Amino acid sequence: MLLRKLRYGNSKALYAIQGMFSISNLNAQITRYSCRSMAFHQSANKALEVVPGNIYPWQSFSTIASTILVQARDPAKLSEEIQNALDEHKLNEAWNLHEQHMNMEGFPRKSVVNKLLTTSSQSLQLQYLERAYHLVEKAIEEHKQNLLEKTTLIYLSLCLAKASLPVHAATVLRKLVETQQFPPVTAWSAILAHMSLTPSGAYLAAELVLEIGFLFQDGRVDPRKKINEELIAMKPNTTAVNIALGGCLLFGTNRKAEQLLDMIPRIGVKTDVIMLIMMGHVYEQNGRKEELKKLKRYIDEAHDLSNVQFREFYNCLLSCHLKFGDLESASQMVLEMLKKAKKAQDSLGVATFRFEAKKMDKCPQIESQESLTLTPEKTMIPQTLDYEDFCGDRKFLKLEEEAKELLNISVMKFQNKKQLITTKHGILQPTDTVFVKLVKGFLEANKVKDLVQFLIKVEKEDSPVYLDSSPLIQVVNSCISLGWLDHAHDLLDEMRLSGFKTGSSVYSSLLEAYCKENKTQEVKSLLRDARKGGFQLDASCYKALIESHVIDEDTQGALNLFKEMKEAKLDNTSQHSQQEFDMLVQGCGGSGEAKLMAKLLQEIKEGQKVDCGVHDWNNVIHFFCRKKMMQDAEKALKKMRSLGYTPNAQTFHSLVTGYAAVGGKYTEVTELWGEMKVLGLYHGMKFDQELLDSVLYTFVRGGFFIRANEVVEMMEKGKMFVDKYKYRMLFMKYHKTFCKGKTPKFQTESQISRREAALTFKKWIGLF
Repeated sequence: MLLRKLRYGNSKALYAIQGMFSISNLNAQITRYSCRSMAFHQSANKALEVVPGNIYPWQSFSTIASTILVQARDPAKLSEEIQNALDEHKLNEAWNLHEQHMNMEGFPRKSVVNKLLTTSSQSLQLQYLERAYHLVEKAIEEHKQNLLEKTTLIYLSLCLAKASLPVHAATVLRKLVETQQFPPVTAWSAILAHMSLTPSGAYLAAELVLEIGFLFQDGRVDPRKKINEELIAMKPNTTAVNIALGGCLLFGTNRKAEQLLDMIPRIGVKTDVIMLIMMGHVYEQNGRKEELKKLKRYIDEAHDLSNVQFREFYNCLLSCHLKFGDLESASQMVLEMLKKAKKAQDSLGVATFRFEAKKMDKCPQIESQESLTLTPEKTMIPQTLDYEDFCGDRKFLKLEEEAKELLNISVMKFQNKKQLITTKHGILQPTDTVFVKLVKGFLEANKVKDLVQFLIKVEKEDSPVYLDSSPLIQVVNSCISLGWLDHAHDLLDEMRLSGFKTGSSVYSSLLEAYCKENKTQEVKSLLRDARKGGFQLDASCYKALIESHVIDEDTQGALNLFKEMKEAKLDNTSQHSQQEFDMLVQGCGGSGEAKLMAKLLQEIKEGQKVDCGVHDWNNVIHFFCRKKMMQDAEKALKKMRSLGYTPNAQTFHSLVTGYAAVGGKYTEVTELWGEMKVLGLYHGMKFDQELLDSVLYTFVRGGFFIRANEVVEMMEKGKMFVDKYKYRMLFMKYHKTFCKGKTPKFQTESQISRREAALTFKKWIGLF
């Protein structure tokens, strides 16, 4: 090569070079290493450069010759030096020597490569982990995967996951599967557990379980064949699926979790107690009420549930009832809990429930919130694992135990987020939060009569010590405070018709509120009811009534009220009901906890009204999409719109995944994408990672790269994680030959746009 370049160049330089090489006796060495050494080519090319003013270019070869002598080293000697540096834990020196070896000879021998990878991994230092990962990538790209041992790659993936590099860890696992070096599930489940501590890692963990599980769906792998032994050992087990579910619940990718649940029966994964509880959480988050009811049978029959697990499921069930506005079922659950709690307080009831409580207490209980507090040291700091110990555990039993410990930590993190129910001696008891949500639901649905009947039943089961602490009285006072005077009046009417005893303070408070609003007719009606009930109004109430009559120029009425107040011997300076009312609003109590009224006020002011109809229609559409009945799903969507309900992210996710399952419905997804953008722009619809990921997958699969780039732009704008490896493989599978070769001379504008969009996407996924 060098002589070919010089043949057409300066003949004097050619003679000078040949003379110098003959004097230094380097001809044999140059012939030996010229084809392998990049350093030699660079040095020789520099020799060809004639610096202006330098008449004798051969003078610069005095330094070039020494450089060639230094770089022309024995590869075997370099390999030995790399091993010595690794033994002394001089990683920086080892990597520098490795670079020299790559420039001279290419990859070192297999033992050196693997030792370099394992030593770098064991250090858990980001710079060396990154180098190790890129070395693996380079080896696979150059078809040198035979240099990489299976155990080494598993160890590297584990260390990458521990060092919070989930994307690299997942890529190494995927490369193992692609090269048919199947890792055992006991090993890769531990890698998933460490990955699931971060949002992107949790998403990738779910993707990995789905990808690996796909290989075993519907009995594709025959476990009786010995050739499939390693492949069967990789099959996802209960722990791996639970880890992926826990990560999804922890970071809110609930629809991805439901995809995992759909996969479970198809690959034959056994369910355990932890999985049952997580299924309850997934169904509750996605609004699958019917699935929760089916699951309730298994929960009630399970014998190894702890108090916390039992409570967690019923929290999910009650929350789902409230989400759908099923106030009847929710209130019935609360009343049943109160009845059982009251029965347990009796001496006979204690004996009846002793066996059940003993059964609940068999499992370890986690009652205090302090026990659920996790410090960063317990979860985020990677723990080193010696490679020799790692290799010694051939069945990866230690990693399996580590995975289970991390799973328990993940479960504890998302437990107790919703304190709707608590447990005491194995008995479920509702919290104030449940009553607050039920009261709000009844009032929003304008079911005042049902609310009064429910609260009266509550008081029969849990009698208050003082009348002012009655839930009904607190609800009325809350309505007055919020200005919902008609609701408060309706509640008092229903209470009076039901024979419920109330105090005079609530009538006084409502009368004063009516007077401030100058509602004369309502004042007269309520005053008549108060006198019929024999309630004595306080001085502040009389004062407000008198002022109201004076404003209306009803002098005689004002004088009559003043006379009535004097006859009742009421003292204006006495403490009246307004002060008591203010105390109730402030939620003062001996326990230091906010009372029902204060919580109700906060819930109504801060809480958002739930549109139960959207959840109902989402369930209908989801059912049709799962059954691939897309025409029925489209009809349901039209009906949903005609009734005034606006589709949300969950609606579109079901439709997009349904179209993807049917296949070839790319035009329909494009139309949905246009509707989504309109709703997002004008109606504030929120796009989440799961929805955009499903849309992007469909567009890339169908080759709609202009639309795909729109989705990518939106995801990057929202700082959402994108699994580029998945889309790189998808592109290579379906569009490998696209945009290759010369650009056609004649193209339409649409063809040019599509080609440019494809090239942009190809560059984004890293195929350039």
